[in-house]
Amino acid sequence: MSATPSTASTEATGTEHSLIERGPGFRSGLRDRRRNLTVATVGTAIVAAVFGCTGPALIIIDGANAAGLSATQTVSWIFAVYVFGGLNSVLLALYYKQPIVGAWSIPGAVLVADALGSFSLSEMAGAYLVSSALVVLLALTGVLRRVMNWLPFPIIMAMIAGALIKFAIDVVKAGSATPWIVAASVAGYLFFSRFIKRIPGVVGALVVGGIAAWMSGSITGTEHDVTLTAPALVMPSFDLGAILAVSVPLAVLVIGAENAQAIGTLMAASFRPPTNVMTLLSGLSGAAAAGFGGHTANIAGPMTAICSSREAGPESGRYAASVVNGLLFMAFGVFAGVAVAVVTALPSELVSTVAGLAMITVLLSAFQGAFRENQFQIGAFFALVIAMSGVTIFGVSSPFWALIGGLAVSLLLESHHFSRREETQGAA
Repeated sequence: MSATPSTASTEATGTEHSLIERGPGFRSGLRDRRRNLTVATVGTAIVAAVFGCTGPALIIIDGANAAGLSATQTVSWIFAVYVFGGLNSVLLALYYKQPIVGAWSIPGAVLVADALGSFSLSEMAGAYLVSSALVVLLALTGVLRRVMNWLPFPIIMAMIAGALIKFAIDVVKAGSATPWIVAASVAGYLFFSRFIKRIPGVVGALVVGGIAAWMSGSITGTEHDVTLTAPALVMPSFDLGAILAVSVPLAVLVIGAENAQAIGTLMAASFRPPTNVMTLLSGLSGAAAAGFGGHTANIAGPMTAICSSREAGPESGRYAASVVNGLLFMAFGVFAGVAVAVVTALPSELVSTVAGLAMITVLLSAFQGAFRENQFQIGAFFALVIAMSGVTIFGVSSPFWALIGGLAVSLLLESHHFSRREETQGAA
């Protein structure tokens, strides 16, 4: 099974076999951005930004505090991953006119927070640079694109469904903790989806849920200081132990978990993502982030899923949501000292609920892509279960192992599907 490409995705892969995929170009993206800045695209971008700037930011703050980093070093870390991650969004979305969102690796932040107890920030920055060099090397060889083209589509879609289903489950969990906020958010989603279709349901969920949170007193102050702190450069040094402990696992996370999720999500939404350039830019921006102590700056799976969903409006204009999201991420990074204090005042249950509702259409597409046709079904099932488990092995999270496990099962039990697919592709 293959997704039906949209107009934008067809334009963006005019040179599908070249190392640097061509797209419609910046002039086209800039020319059309104004008419595509609708309530749907801007609202979806805000939802994605709220999701990306709340809980994930706290992971960095908690990790930095546990490692004993100074306030300046913590702000520099946040500055690096959000500014360069957001820049990825703006550049890729404008050039390819696809809803590609850049951010950073959440499991990677957990990985490096643990390693900061054993290595200095300077040594960690050196390990980040080596990791980014590995990502760039894989992009220049075109290996990742060949692998993604070879992987069975149902297995990729099952991995996406398993990786993102937790966001839907979190809505139910949040409902047991703060039922009134979650009920108001769901009611807002349903009301806007049914009666005010010009405004995405997730925007209605955010507005109505936000009002309920405010009325219930759940939006409170924050323990974080509201201060403006300038980021500082970090001079890298290279330690073999840090490179072995951090560089390879981090590179695998960027490629096998983060970028693979985003690529699969875009495929589920009928786009043909520029795999090589997404990987190359992740490596280059990751190297830039390392100069400020940032661990990665890559393509984000969950936020790409939000901005590529039907909630963001017509396919041809969804890239505008990624542009707005990227600008919001960059602003968050520049004003990290103030922004963290503001966004952490939102109740986590509200953020979880809105994010889960935003994933509905993406999950439907992923499940349909995984199990609609009678091919690679056993491998897809294994990929789904592994991704849903959330297991982490050797510091690498479940989406990567879902692809590996699903593929291994299909090679053992469904090898005839591979030969049938090759015959079909050859005839086409």
